[in-house]
Amino acid sequence: MEFRIAERKDCALILSFIKELAKYEHLENEVVATEKLLEEWIFDKNKAEVLFVLEEGKEVGFALYFHNFSTFLGRAGIHLEDLFVLPEYRGKGYGKAILKKLAQITVQRGCGRLEWCCLDWNTPSINFYESLKAKPLSEWMIFRVTGDTLNELAK
Repeated sequence: MEFRIAERKDCALILSFIKELAKYEHLENEVVATEKLLEEWIFDKNKAEVLFVLEEGKEVGFALYFHNFSTFLGRAGIHLEDLFVLPEYRGKGYGKAILKKLAQITVQRGCGRLEWCCLDWNTPSINFYESLKAKPLSEWMIFRVTGDTLNELAK
């Protein structure tokens, strides 16, 4: 199994994985990302990173992640925003390999934790994460402010 870090020329490929993930999650209408936005935020502003897993030179899965910070740990962690393996490549260990690689990156960078969110209806993913001994944080709720509400709050 091979891995590679995304390069600027991969913006179209990154966007295609994002759209495939959104389709799987029944959230296609929420994708407003463009290649230009991805290029700006991932490569110009360095706000996220992308890791691909390859089979015979073809990208078959991806992870988009970024650093967060734990005040309790006093150091950064890695937040996995997206993990997706193309349907025809599932069950071959690519998802687990991506998470293992991200865990290695987390440890190499001296970060205190690797975390991610999962939709509550996504039983296959929940079972997969629990099989890796990942623990759901049921006592935490995610809150979000976007769009007009975000602009109102910013005033």
